[in-house]
Amino acid sequence: MKLSCHPINISRVHTLVYHLPGDEKVTINVESPEQFYDLGLEVARICDTSEVDGVLHVFPYGFC
Repeated sequence: MKLSCHPINISRVHTLVYHLPGDEKVTINVESPEQFYDLGLEVARICDTSEVDGVLHVFPYGFC
């Protein structure tokens, strides 16, 4: 299996959108990179559009 991943420049992220079941979303305004440490993003699929619009979309595994 080939995994394709690239590093995320979290200094460009201004908003994190956490997608939940039933089309629910939680939006978090990111003020500092330290906010990412406790979010548990290692168990999620991530769509990084921070280079375009400053948004990082998170889809927790099991909810996709």
